[in-house]
Amino acid sequence: MVLPGRYVDDAAPGLVRNHERTVEHARRLAERIARLRAECHVPLIVGGDCSLLVAVGLALRPAGRHGLVHLDGHADFRHPGNATTCASLAGEDLAAVTGLHWPQIADIDGLGPYFQPADAVHAGCRDGDEHLAEVRGRLAMTIPAAEIRRAGGAAVADRMRRGMDRPDLRAYWLHLDVDILDPDAMPAVDSPDPGGLDADELTQLLVGLAPQAAGADVTLFDPELDPQGVYARRLTEILVDGLGRLDG
Repeated sequence: MVLPGRYVDDAAPGLVRNHERTVEHARRLAERIARLRAECHVPLIVGGDCSLLVAVGLALRPAGRHGLVHLDGHADFRHPGNATTCASLAGEDLAAVTGLHWPQIADIDGLGPYFQPADAVHAGCRDGDEHLAEVRGRLAMTIPAAEIRRAGGAAVADRMRRGMDRPDLRAYWLHLDVDILDPDAMPAVDSPDPGGLDADELTQLLVGLAPQAAGADVTLFDPELDPQGVYARRLTEILVDGLGRLDG
């Protein structure tokens, strides 16, 4: 377990909230990920918010060029070029890891961008996401939740996997924000939005993507919103079924 330090709301120009501790935690988690991969393990990170994707980038970038499959109910693409306020990394992670955030977070130790925009694909945001058009213009592939529901999780997973099957990429990382699910299926998240996937659709998506992934992270389940553990059990079933073949 890699525990974060105590949160401090210390945002300042050019920095995100809790900046110093976020960077320190990212470096420690990156070291753990890199060590596991060096031992031929396929890491699965459970817990925290989407800011931990920076740690993934710090771990993978020194090992060569990797792709990113970003599964999230939001594009998480707020950055200094499209917003007047930029300090909450959990809503800015995809922009940060593809090099569009403040250098102090997007270029830690001179390693940015951690993923090239052309090596990243996103799936799961709602059609009304304010950054959908920009993400579509910058990333290799963008598939909103409504399109996943129409085509089916298995078909979309195949499409994304084929997009990542390139000789210039060593492998791809799989990022999952639980709010890709519809609130009817998973209300225990901090930013629920209607129009998301159901449990079967997400499971199919993960089943298709997990076998070739270099590792995965699962973020933003909020246990305080699930006092009876009902949705924790549902999420566990999705992850066991969907990520059971996470073997690289």
